[in-house]
Amino acid sequence: MFDYDSELARHHERLLTALDIRPGDRVLDIGCGTGRTTRDAARAASPGSALGIDVSGPALAQALRQAEAEGLRNVDFVRGDAQAHPFPQEYFGLGVSRFGTMFFSDPVAAFANIGRALRPGARLVQLVWQAADRQEWHTAIRAALAGGHASSAPGSTADDPFALADPEVVAEVLTAAGFTAVDVVDVREPVCYGPDADRARAAVLQLRMAKDWLADLDASSAGRALDRLSATLDAHDTGDGVWFDSRAWLVGARRP
Repeated sequence: MFDYDSELARHHERLLTALDIRPGDRVLDIGCGTGRTTRDAARAASPGSALGIDVSGPALAQALRQAEAEGLRNVDFVRGDAQAHPFPQEYFGLGVSRFGTMFFSDPVAAFANIGRALRPGARLVQLVWQAADRQEWHTAIRAALAGGHASSAPGSTADDPFALADPEVVAEVLTAAGFTAVDVVDVREPVCYGPDADRARAAVLQLRMAKDWLADLDASSAGRALDRLSATLDAHDTGDGVWFDSRAWLVGARRP
């Protein structure tokens, strides 16, 4: 399983600072993955609580194991789609997502459902990716694997990690879903793909975008693509990890 926690460590710290979680808060983590944000929220909110929701069973199993290993008793996880999950109404005092809200098939319906789970006056704070051409991790890896022959990553709109890249679209979606006071802040932090180039290559090849770009190549073309990938990762190996530039939006909104 790809280690998103290590990849997003710098973004994670920026998000935690923006959340400003207080003791007693009830936190909802949308698209929680393996639960790093959920667990950190639970620690900060104690004696409050945190609930993480995600569609991935394997990720949630890892999240539960880690929460048990850390002795956290005020955290829980549920498998489901936040777009339609029957959350308790007006229960949570804070909603959060670390790159987990870009994949809704109907984002207005999804954020409206999340909004109903938040108490009046509660904040929703999320990180989403800016446009693909602002992501060095995307452009450099794409150039290596696709060899300049693909203009964008394959996949449906519902699978687009850049679906919320336009701040105007984000504001329109959240407003239509019933949120107010939408605020969008530029965040520029590097992402890490591994402690060295060899392990970064193994990590990248776990990603769907890499599998999709390699899927239609013959053996000879795939071999050249992997050689280019290795050269790209070597060039970004700082001796303290393999780092790529990235840009995100830190989006805040409030439930009226």
